[in-house]
Amino acid sequence: MFMSKKHLNIGLVGYGFMGRAHSNAFLQAGRFFDLPYSPKLKAVCARNVERAKSFADNWGYESVETDWRKLVERKDIDLVDIASPNDTHTEIAIAAARAGKMVMCEKPLGRNAAEAVAMTEAVESAKVANMVWYNYRRVPAVVMLKNLIDEGRFGRIFHYRAKFLQDWTISTDLPQGGEGLWRLDVDVAGSGVTGDLLAHNIDTAMWLNGPISEVVAMTETFIKERKHNLTGNVEPVGIDDASAFLCRFENGSLATFEATRYARGHKALYTLEINGEQASAIWDLHDLHRIQYFDHRDEGIVRGWRSVHVTDGDHPYMKRWWVPGLQIGYEHTFTHQFADFLEALDTGKEAAPTFRDGLATDYVTDAVLKSAKTRQWENV
Repeated sequence: MFMSKKHLNIGLVGYGFMGRAHSNAFLQAGRFFDLPYSPKLKAVCARNVERAKSFADNWGYESVETDWRKLVERKDIDLVDIASPNDTHTEIAIAAARAGKMVMCEKPLGRNAAEAVAMTEAVESAKVANMVWYNYRRVPAVVMLKNLIDEGRFGRIFHYRAKFLQDWTISTDLPQGGEGLWRLDVDVAGSGVTGDLLAHNIDTAMWLNGPISEVVAMTETFIKERKHNLTGNVEPVGIDDASAFLCRFENGSLATFEATRYARGHKALYTLEINGEQASAIWDLHDLHRIQYFDHRDEGIVRGWRSVHVTDGDHPYMKRWWVPGLQIGYEHTFTHQFADFLEALDTGKEAAPTFRDGLATDYVTDAVLKSAKTRQWENV
């Protein structure tokens, strides 16, 4: 018997890179997953009305707003998705929650933990569904790694290491601020690679290996001044270009984390490695469908690293896509996350990472930035 699906009316704030990634997920999720809700792209909100209209036409949004407050107040919007710069997250999320809207928000949740606390309290007080777009949790190979850890195959965990390397800000001629370069403006971004790149590493790490208890860090801003696109003046650069820290997890394991935008030749090199008493594993975003896996319990004469191609039907999410051996990509992680959000919404459960999970990551990034200034170990 055919059952009609419930409509979920979406209002998107922001039409940049993440706006496109989220919109693609909204459109694709129901085509590959049997979901209880049918997403409706009701409105996109951005300050530039002509570009917003072009975005709406391309992705199928029914209407355009230029003031996010009007979007939040609309009776025909069920879910507000925040894909705008970091300095807008807090105000929009709190207003949306108070208006009774579900809220999804790009990472990092806030520019700092104080903002993230206010956002978390707002959605929890309003009892509205909420989620942060830490999409790397939805890579099938990373989910498989999580499952293996939870099954106890690694035994006691000793080490975790992660890095996220880029090279796009090396030029001294690159300005800061404004559209496209707001990540270099500390007032908008909150921090540099710590909140932008390491936040991903930290969220994945705590999902796989549990809470982080203490950190010691160093950061560096290699180019101290840049022209600001909005003022036209040469101004100090307040964000961190590179960030590295050591930490202890609550389970006793040790870790190293590193992120930079000054690693020539690297565009998005995100890797992680985890070493346990019985097994080790390595994952690389550039080869996102593979896990390099070593199990010490294998028979000695064949013991060694194996490359597991995570594309089979019994691997996480993969039965929804193509035949075994065929790969999926970066964009599919957002589709998986939105599908999980809708399935959880139907059952009344929470789909992680929630705002409280995003807050946990912001506590760590705050501690990292504090430690870089004090040059001491800091508790999370």
